[in-house]
Order: sequence, then C-alpha cells, then structure tokens
Amino acid sequence: MNYDPDVQGIVTKPSRYTVAETLERLQNIIRSKGLTIFTCIDHSGEAAQVGLKMPDAKLLIFGSPKAGTPLMLASPLLALDLPLKALIWKDNTGGVSISYNSVSYLANRYKLPADLTKNIAGIDALIESALSG
Repeated sequence: MNYDPDVQGIVTKPSRYTVAETLERLQNIIRSKGLTIFTCIDHSGEAAQVGLKMPDAKLLIFGSPKAGTPLMLASPLLALDLPLKALIWKDNTGGVSISYNSVSYLANRYKLPADLTKNIAGIDALIESALSG
C-alpha cells in the first residue's frame, strides 16, 4: 500500500473487493443497521471532471443523529469528524482499502465520556462485516 501507516488515529484495512463492491457492501450493511447514509463523495470522479486522474476513491459519510447528537452535545467540535466517514480507495499498486478514524482516537481527541463513546464504537464491526464473506 502507498500510504503512511503511522498517520495518527487512522485505521486502514485491506479489501479483497473492488472499490465499487466494497462501497456497495458497506452501504448495504449500514442500511441494514438502520443508519443513515448522508452522502458519498466520488473523489476520483470529481478529479476526472476537471481533467485530473487519481486512483478510484470514494468517501462514504454515514451515521445516526440519535447516536451522534449526544456526542456533539458533550463535545461540539466533534462535529468536525461526525458523521462517521469511511474512505474506500485504490492505491497506486491496485490494492483496495478502507480507512477511517479510530474510535479511540476520536474519544481521546475530543475527551469523550466513556459512556458516550459506545455510540460510535460500532464502526469497527461495520467495516469488518463489509470486508468479510
């Protein structure tokens, strides 16, 4: 992979699926859990619109206002990182990965109370479900 594995607070997991397949799998799991998909930003598609090329990269923004709002009330600046985001991307060698903010990083960064951290802790299981099978 062509990325810096030491970027603080980022979890990156390889996918055996294409970017499109990985995105679809993650979207299906998110919907099945009753979460909201707010948008998907097609970074590579937008680059192509202005005549630039980059490997396939999609940013899925999702979450639950019921779970996220109490977190933002406890720490308003957390709204910079919520809703949750997952970047599904292809590196320069053709490998596909999903990257996202680690729950522990967000909890430490915003000094979240432990009882509220559970509201976002499910992202690990969502990603694992999308990658398994």
